[in-house]
Amino acid sequence: MVKSLSSSNRTAFDVVNIVAGLGLLLSPWYFGFTSEAYAAWNAWIVGAAVAVIAAAAVFAFHEAEEWINLVAGLWAVIAPWALGFSAVTAAMWAHVIAGIVVAVVAGGSIWLVRNRPFSTA
Repeated sequence: MVKSLSSSNRTAFDVVNIVAGLGLLLSPWYFGFTSEAYAAWNAWIVGAAVAVIAAAAVFAFHEAEEWINLVAGLWAVIAPWALGFSAVTAAMWAHVIAGIVVAVVAGGSIWLVRNRPFSTA
């Protein structure tokens, strides 16, 4: 049973969030939706924020960084519908996939930092 999150595991979680953030940041160019203003700007801002916050967490871990990334990941998931670009399939899926990855990794990091096991069985 995992009782706490070691620093090497935290680093791995943060690296996954850095990659997901950079993936979202670069997705407008890779998937060709730079002309969609809301989709592109949201991808650039949220992707950069996630990557920078996760990089900061590599050097000095604070639980607040994980909470911010959790919120950013959840925002990335709902942004296509909140900002009205859900019809742009590539942008929608880039946001949803990156958002789920970021939210799950940040949520898992928060869960393990608070010394809560995954199961009580």
